Amino acid sequence: MNADLTHTHIEDVVRNSWGRVLSILMSHLRDMELAEDVLQDALIAALSSWPQSGVPHVPEAWLLTTARRKAIDRLRHCQMHNSKAAEIEMMAKLTHQEHDASESSPFAKCKDEQLSLIFTCCHPALSQAARIALTLKAVGGLDTREIARGLMTKETTMAQRIVRAKRKIKAANIPYKVPGKEQWPERLQSVLSVIYFIFNEGYTATSGSQLSREDLCYEAIQLGTALNQLIPDEPEIAGLCALMLLHNARRAARCTPDKTLVQLKDQDRSLWDKQAIKQGTHLLLGALAKASLGPYQLQAAISAVHANASDFSQTDWAEITVLYGRLYELSPTPVIQLNAIVAMSYAKDAEFALSALNELQTAGELQEYQYFYVVKADLLVRTKQFEAAKSSLSRAIQLTANKIERAFLDNKLLELHNR
Repeated sequence: MNADLTHTHIEDVVRNSWGRVLSILMSHLRDMELAEDVLQDALIAALSSWPQSGVPHVPEAWLLTTARRKAIDRLRHCQMHNSKAAEIEMMAKLTHQEHDASESSPFAKCKDEQLSLIFTCCHPALSQAARIALTLKAVGGLDTREIARGLMTKETTMAQRIVRAKRKIKAANIPYKVPGKEQWPERLQSVLSVIYFIFNEGYTATSGSQLSREDLCYEAIQLGTALNQLIPDEPEIAGLCALMLLHNARRAARCTPDKTLVQLKDQDRSLWDKQAIKQGTHLLLGALAKASLGPYQLQAAISAVHANASDFSQTDWAEITVLYGRLYELSPTPVIQLNAIVAMSYAKDAEFALSALNELQTAGELQEYQYFYVVKADLLVRTKQFEAAKSSLSRAIQLTANKIERAFLDNKLLELHNR
């Protein structure tokens, strides 16, 4: 078998299945560092074994079985030096699962285990930043560089934050489970933030040769759906589910078969998933009827305006601008302000929006944010300031690690030079 091809398969398995396998291991081991260590050992074993034997028919199950055996070996070694009852009990449980022929699908309750892992990572004993970072790594399978880039933080800072969070979970003996109803409010916003961040990384991958990662989009939607079933009366959960469905409905039209990025205004709307739009709109209306407006419902409402417009020219930009105003009142972040300026450029005019963008730039909070420079370049082109637009596009390209986005921006810059 081609070794390079096998390594590609292993990389895909890691990206697609890390969170599922880790959550099952965590349900048995109750120790995040140990679970990550034995899963890493299993991946090393795959790199050694699969080039000769081939990629297993169910690679996730192979990794889970191998990781369990690695865990048993480690626990046996610990038992030689330490006779703690908990470790002996854990080893017995793993051994039983290893030989239980009735366990037809170890992933049957995977979503429950993943929700438990998310709630553990989002414990209030951890800082908000640590909760999000740790969950993205454990559940989303994102590496430290991707998380740091997405959260606009230095990679070394992010690595330290994740290590400290894992140690705190272990030291504080934070339980691995979905907490009781009385504890949901203090963790829910972190859980929602993490699920949406996983979705966004899937919708537009931080790096790599694919514009999007369908596996992460699907994973986030499934986790959101499971959470909505667990807590059906919380409108913000339904709002998040609606938002992800409405966004994901447009994913197939965002890239051509030859991997060329297609902007919203140029997309073939016949490729949009009408069933997902209908389902997302239905969820949104149900959430809004509960009269407890939150940021995810507002974002879903904005996405619904886009999704239900017959074409780009028929988009109700005035309505979107109003919705962004409400959203900014609830969540005053520079990224939301940037998106509001984009809507304003169509509801009013590009020159007015460019003035607002310059004020935002003066604040200096989006200096390393790629899309700020993409938006600025677009507004500069629309106001006939082509030389300045070239400079903004060049900066956007420097900040872009996704190959498809980079190729799109390179072509835009070439078009400006050819003018």
